[in-house]
Amino acid sequence: MNLLLTPRAWVRRHLVGRVRRLPSPLAGRRVMVTGASSGIGEATARAVAARGATVLLVARRADELERVRSEIQASGGTAYSYACDLTDGAAVDGLVAEVLAAHGAVDLLVNNAGRSIRRSLEYSYDRMHDFERTMAVNYFAPVRLMLGLLPAMRAQRFGHVVNVLSWGVQVKAPRFSAYLASKTALDTWSRIAGRETYADNVTFTNVRLPLVRTEMIRETDVYRRSRAMAPDQAADVVVRALEDRPLTISTAVGNLTEVLNLLVPRLSDALSAAASRRYPDSPAARRPVE
Repeated sequence: MNLLLTPRAWVRRHLVGRVRRLPSPLAGRRVMVTGASSGIGEATARAVAARGATVLLVARRADELERVRSEIQASGGTAYSYACDLTDGAAVDGLVAEVLAAHGAVDLLVNNAGRSIRRSLEYSYDRMHDFERTMAVNYFAPVRLMLGLLPAMRAQRFGHVVNVLSWGVQVKAPRFSAYLASKTALDTWSRIAGRETYADNVTFTNVRLPLVRTEMIRETDVYRRSRAMAPDQAADVVVRALEDRPLTISTAVGNLTEVLNLLVPRLSDALSAAASRRYPDSPAARRPVE
């Protein structure tokens, strides 16, 4: 995957790294990771803790969250767990109040918790709830969390937010209208918010990952034969975003497809439609609403 490197990242990797290991800029920072009970979130939490950060773990499953916390502590890291349903507005407000009271502020936030749906329009006409629930998890939840945490970041004049997104926000892949619309909304919101908070040294990175082999893709048959990153590989990208704070991290395929969508949009539509016919909906996606 072709990732964009900031000058600081290039120096760390190519000029200094062979001589001595620079301390991570995450050391001593308070880093909140949502969706931290499995997959990318769990791998990111472990990697951040290994770099000396205090990790604030957030997820719905309290038992799995406690497992991750205890394993990080056993490895010498520092972690706190906060079980929370991020689609429950009152619960998010309570989480923000509890975290700010205990830790003062969150220095870095990873919006990783999410929900994916792969379903054609022809199977979606009576499933408006698909669009509502993806927006609830992928857009409204992180926005509400950021609105609660950003004031403290701006007051201390330091903060960074990493949004775990998909290369699909550039590709505009068929069958992902619910999922990619919600991720694109978060991508755009953060881009605009970053311009408003820039003077306060509060920045955002949108990480547009390719397919990652997590529980989220387990129900989709076609993905069993597709190439996918491991969660640890995805976590390496997220940590790089936390340390180097680039505007975006994208793939070469995503960037190329975005250019084609702009330059030859109808040709891009035709190619996407043709490719989509090779990968039909999974049996789970075709099941009627019960």
